[in-house]
Amino acid sequence: MLKDKYVKVNGVRLHYVTAGKGPLILFLHGFPEFWYEWKNQLVEFGKDHQAVAPDLRGYNLSDKPAELDQYRMSSLVEDVRAFADHLSHGKKFVLVGHDWGGAVAWSFAIAHPDYLSKLVIVNAPHPGVFARLLISDPAQQKASQYMLMFRGEKAEAMLSDNNYAGLMGAVLGSGLKTGAFTEEDKQEYIKAWSQPGALTGGLNYYRANRVGPPAAGKDADQKASSTGNFAVDPTALTVKVPTLVIWGEKDTALLTQNLDGLDQFVPQLTIKRIADGTHWVIHEKPAEVNGDIRDFIR
Repeated sequence: MLKDKYVKVNGVRLHYVTAGKGPLILFLHGFPEFWYEWKNQLVEFGKDHQAVAPDLRGYNLSDKPAELDQYRMSSLVEDVRAFADHLSHGKKFVLVGHDWGGAVAWSFAIAHPDYLSKLVIVNAPHPGVFARLLISDPAQQKASQYMLMFRGEKAEAMLSDNNYAGLMGAVLGSGLKTGAFTEEDKQEYIKAWSQPGALTGGLNYYRANRVGPPAAGKDADQKASSTGNFAVDPTALTVKVPTLVIWGEKDTALLTQNLDGLDQFVPQLTIKRIADGTHWVIHEKPAEVNGDIRDFIR
């Protein structure tokens, strides 16, 4: 049912997996995942849609440009636009994103609202809200300290040490115990992380877009250059598309404060809170996530 394909758009060759026929629903993964994050959704929505999940640039089987500036949000948004043109042939589509895929989805919706019928975000901060929190909210600043490590030169060595033990613990650790992830899933993730250049490609999203809290002792100018406002145009932050935000409330990296004031930027907003979901709620509660998306897009 799932088909692997490749396409060259915006100067990069992207690998993607597709299922079904019908209106396009496009799923964007986050760090440090790949198309496989959405395997349950591809099966479900492939029943009545063309459900598509790419490996974003830098990840798994897609191209991994060497230049850091190739990972700026403007390039990531253009990847999605060109990819959508290839698939949707001018028809509006549903865009779904999680984590960094959600960040790209927010920015895409701000820049190209005419492309979308609906937007679905799972545990990914809006650039306007996140920028505010990283400047003013001590709890989110503390929760985001890992981003500074990810931007450092030792990140690859730390995350790949002991056969990716750190990444494995962070992403799949509790899920392997509860059954949300299987041993097969574990091997698929290790295989994707082990693709030459893939770990650097994912980390370059943080580096190129300078996302993270202010480093200790920095002056105001340096603080301003290190925020969560990853939008292509920081002055344009309104989302003019009906939007569903699904949020696992036990996310320890992206706190629920990211929902506060979100309606100021998203006039047509629906929020679904999942009290016992973490950042990895897509894997923990696939049926609930699928149900929320179905209810929203029908």
